[in-house]
Amino acid sequence: MSSRVSNYSERRTNGTSDNDSNPRPRAGGHSSRSSQHDQRSTRSPQTAGAHINPAHKRTASGNPRPASRSVEERRTERTTVTTKEKVISRARSPERRSKDVPPPEKWKAKDAAKSRPSDTKPKEPKPDAPPTTWDPVVNLTPHTSAPLAIRVSIPPSASDAPQSLQPQPLHELSLEAQEAAIIDDLLFVFMGCEGQYIRYAYSYDPNEERDRLAGPEFKLLPGLDPSLQDLTMSMLKMATHYSALETFVDVQSREEFGAVNHALCAAIRKFLHDYLVMIAQLESQFLTNETFTLHLLNVHTLPTSQMMFQLYSLAHELLKRNALLDDESEEDSDPDDIENILENLKRGGDLVPGNMTGKKVCKGGVVIGLVTKRLETMSGDPAARSLLTSLLRDASRPYTAMLNEWLHHGEIRDPHSEFLIKEQKSIRRDRLQQDYTDDYWERRYTIREHDIPPQLQGVKDKVLLAGKYLNVVRECGGVDVSKVAHDVPKSFDDPRFLDNVNNAYAYANESLMKLLLTTHALPARLRSLKHYFFLDPSDYFTYFMELGASELRKGVKSVNINKLQSLLDLVLRQPGSIVCLDPFKEDVHVEVNEVSLIKMLQRVVNITGIEQGEALQPLSNQPMENDKDATGFTSLQLDYTVPFPVSLVISRKTVWRYQALFRYLLSLRYLESQLSTTWQTHNTRVAWCHRSSARRIEIWKRRVWTLRARMVVFVQQLLYFCTLEVIEPNWQSLMSRLKAKDGSLDGSGKPDRTVDELMQDHVDFLDTCLKGCMLTNGKLIKIHSKLMNTCSMFAGHMGWVTQQLEKGDPDLIGPNKPPNMTDKEWKRFQAQKHEEKKSRGDNSQLLDEEARIDKLFEVITNWEKNFSRHLQILLDALNHYAATETVVLLSLCARLATANFATEFSGPRGEEDVSA
Repeated sequence: MSSRVSNYSERRTNGTSDNDSNPRPRAGGHSSRSSQHDQRSTRSPQTAGAHINPAHKRTASGNPRPASRSVEERRTERTTVTTKEKVISRARSPERRSKDVPPPEKWKAKDAAKSRPSDTKPKEPKPDAPPTTWDPVVNLTPHTSAPLAIRVSIPPSASDAPQSLQPQPLHELSLEAQEAAIIDDLLFVFMGCEGQYIRYAYSYDPNEERDRLAGPEFKLLPGLDPSLQDLTMSMLKMATHYSALETFVDVQSREEFGAVNHALCAAIRKFLHDYLVMIAQLESQFLTNETFTLHLLNVHTLPTSQMMFQLYSLAHELLKRNALLDDESEEDSDPDDIENILENLKRGGDLVPGNMTGKKVCKGGVVIGLVTKRLETMSGDPAARSLLTSLLRDASRPYTAMLNEWLHHGEIRDPHSEFLIKEQKSIRRDRLQQDYTDDYWERRYTIREHDIPPQLQGVKDKVLLAGKYLNVVRECGGVDVSKVAHDVPKSFDDPRFLDNVNNAYAYANESLMKLLLTTHALPARLRSLKHYFFLDPSDYFTYFMELGASELRKGVKSVNINKLQSLLDLVLRQPGSIVCLDPFKEDVHVEVNEVSLIKMLQRVVNITGIEQGEALQPLSNQPMENDKDATGFTSLQLDYTVPFPVSLVISRKTVWRYQALFRYLLSLRYLESQLSTTWQTHNTRVAWCHRSSARRIEIWKRRVWTLRARMVVFVQQLLYFCTLEVIEPNWQSLMSRLKAKDGSLDGSGKPDRTVDELMQDHVDFLDTCLKGCMLTNGKLIKIHSKLMNTCSMFAGHMGWVTQQLEKGDPDLIGPNKPPNMTDKEWKRFQAQKHEEKKSRGDNSQLLDEEARIDKLFEVITNWEKNFSRHLQILLDALNHYAATETVVLLSLCARLATANFATEFSGPRGEEDVSA
């Protein structure tokens, strides 16, 4: 074999030296060179006789040119010169032709015609032109963010080399020499270089990155034996794959593609290194083994060719997803769209990789997903399965490191935004006191739904919660999470991978639950909230309302908040009260809400609707119409300051629910106190206590007393239902679930459920209370507000009714004492009457006694009708919703029916009455 190689070398040398004596026609090469000589001869005719090119001494027929020609032949010469220039311009543009296509016959005819001008007139000899300069220079390209990228400049194409460096044509070589030459070229081409007979196709541009990523196409120079040509073309695919993979590794190793792509490229680089080692071994075989043939080369490269094909196919899919190839689909867009980026900028965030708009960069979990999907597809091929498993193992190592950092320390180290958990660092925990959306817990850590690896798809929620829990524990300093976790999985193919996630989730949940229940006393916090917002017990609050009555009767804009806060602090520290022992009484504050409770609830229910978990969120970004007639009693509400991390459970949304329930219970308590004041008036004022001689007056009094009793029954039954049948049972249920979470039921000491379940139980408790108290139904809120207004008007106008009674009772009009009244009662009545005259003056004209009594009967009749009618509508609505939604309303319906018994409105109402 060595003698064959040396013989081949000698023949190549001889062929090169004899090239001038026996020229072989090439595709435009010889005619081009002769045309250059012709052009230079016209420019320097003085030197024409010094050098005579033999190629220009003969015509196309091979006969010698005559000594002279006529003038007409000179004209023909000029025409021929013009034609020759056109032929030259076509012959110097070989890239316009398709590969491996010889020149057309008409071009050969024109090439042959180039020597005809020498037949017409003998030309002076032309000097030989200096040879074309061929001086390739190697340069270093600028640095990129890929540290191991190739920085050597791209070499010039072999087709641009001068004619003197072109190899001997293949058809002049023997079959053995052809095989040796092709093997030698293949060894170069396998390493990404052009050979002497294997060149880049004209369609391939090595300066275009897209072409390099797709891989070069190769063409063979003509003249190769067909038996060798087919085998050679089949092996050139591996060379294409190697060149494409080499460029792929350089591109995907850039900074913006993330750690997973970097690890994948490092794994591919190892396989490419083994590939080059194999090429070196094949070259050694070629140089030392005389029996090494092209067929043997093909046999040795077949397994590696399959490996390179698998790597190339995977790289091709990644490039398509990265929009680096032509067939990128427009559907693959970045899920972090412009709205998320604007929201990030609004919150003070930065434009980091992964938040930029434009084409989506395939990185992180998407890369792992593509490798996993291809591994599932090629699972029937043992070699491909082993290769892809190795790639998956290496590519998942940085992702697993980020996962372990999140699971065991609650931190995210993701500089390239490729982890499945996204962190909004602009959202801080100090915003929990002002932000009703609780961004810290709900939006600071979110899942990138489009970047989840298939291996974590089933446990993504556990991964999110485990890190969130540990993050809270780490910020609160409740548990030491700084210790390094040992013996954890390093890649996705570790059999302990899922156990690691589950164990970390259980540990994080237990740590945060202990932090909440033990260190920050969450059950005591909830009991404190019950004392203040559910008025349980209410002795302190009754005392507070008595002390602040003068201030609470004022208009809402005239109320002194600081004075009310001082009174509340005084009451809460009153010895003998239950709340004086509450360690959290400093967190309670007095507020005044200018929007009435009914308007607030109607706005929330009618506009936002009732949805799961988001039932009564206030719309703080849209203004509400203030209640002009609001007083301190109707606008009073409490606020509660909760420290972190208890604020995750007792969030601003839950505090708003507590405030809605408090204002509702306070309105019932205040209405009950108004009716109690009316009862005191009826039992202390002489006009009500005196038994009038006029029978109509006594009948009217009894109707007023009956209506007052019915209203008291309505308010007290409603208050009893809301506190003892709605709030208290649900509170006990919440406490029992809380005990189950702290492990007190089975005595294990380990929480049975998660912190998120505890948070959801708390929200469900409040939503159930709101629904049971009829505060989430727009129709019930409207009917309830009418009944409350009727009762409030009745109690508020009782002073005016008393005055009209004194003026309408014939026994109290005259100056003489009635016979059935004692002297003490008469003196008291006269004193009250005198004080009223001084306060309001006595300018009103007295009406007729009968007309005044008729007016009183008209007023009480309107009150009775309004109260009875709306109460019956409420009963019908309660029956309906008890049958369709909340069965607990049946007991309230039965109790309230006694307040409307034996009236003209008792019984089911028609549709026209209900709608009215």
